[in-house]
Amino acid sequence: MDLAAGTALSNLARCFSPSSSLCPRLYPVNHFVLRILPCASANSRRHSLICHGKGRGSYPKSSPKELTLKEQEETEATEEDVEEVEKELEDEEAEYIEDFGDDMLANDQTDIEDEFQDDNEDADPQVGDGGGGGGISLAGTWWDKEALAIAADVSLLFNGDLRIYAFKTSANSTIRLRIEKMSNKYGSPTMDDIEAFSSAYRLRLDEAEGAGTIPTDISLEVSSPGVERVVRVPEELERFKDRPMYVKYTTMDAETGAIQEADGVFSLISFDLETAHCIWGIADVKINRQKTGKGRPLSKKQRQWRLQIPFESLRLVRLHSDS
Repeated sequence: MDLAAGTALSNLARCFSPSSSLCPRLYPVNHFVLRILPCASANSRRHSLICHGKGRGSYPKSSPKELTLKEQEETEATEEDVEEVEKELEDEEAEYIEDFGDDMLANDQTDIEDEFQDDNEDADPQVGDGGGGGGISLAGTWWDKEALAIAADVSLLFNGDLRIYAFKTSANSTIRLRIEKMSNKYGSPTMDDIEAFSSAYRLRLDEAEGAGTIPTDISLEVSSPGVERVVRVPEELERFKDRPMYVKYTTMDAETGAIQEADGVFSLISFDLETAHCIWGIADVKINRQKTGKGRPLSKKQRQWRLQIPFESLRLVRLHSDS
């Protein structure tokens, strides 16, 4: 081992000593940065391992060591190199943030907002929201209409049995697609159905990416409408009439004329497309039985209760899962 290599190893070891001037900053443990410094000569390369530890008390103190004049000169040179490279990196980082900081912050904020909205879209679905409420919701990007058209073409490959229930795009190049199976009474596709549709759609997206009609970093999510999917009124009332449904509706106070909002879990008794009215009764489900007392069935008053209401007063109707 030549003198330069030996000195480099000696300096590397001293980086782990809290007393060393080569480690001027201490941060939380398990954070190490390997930096390659400029070569001191044609035959040697020096590395600086900057160690960020818990604190001075976390390491045993090393005993002072007498250095030769030559070692002191080389140590001082190494310290100067470290400081010089660190200053260059700090200057480059500051320049980069000045040039692109606003864009980075805006992109991060967009991604955070998209993730937050996607995590909460089923908590309170709205008809046509592109998520739990079904329908189409486009982010307004240059590629989302093309992606929707491709999805519509793919659905034709399944002879009308697999259709788009919800389609949503996000500014972070994400497509979230929900499909329903028309041959299933409740519209629920199987895992094989979802995989088949996803594979066919992904293949077409890859072709579009190659043609440059959509971005090359598209993320795709395909799923079912969910067990508590939104029911479209009046189109799907006949289809789901045997299922209990959560209904949010509005009524008008007879005395004040004020609009009031109410909700409940009901069973559909009947509906009339000509008059655009429907009649609901209280569904025999756990959440309603609990109101009469533990283990008791619905009371006679509950069983006879009826709600007659126009379609236009229905704010939200979705399937109810009695779990």
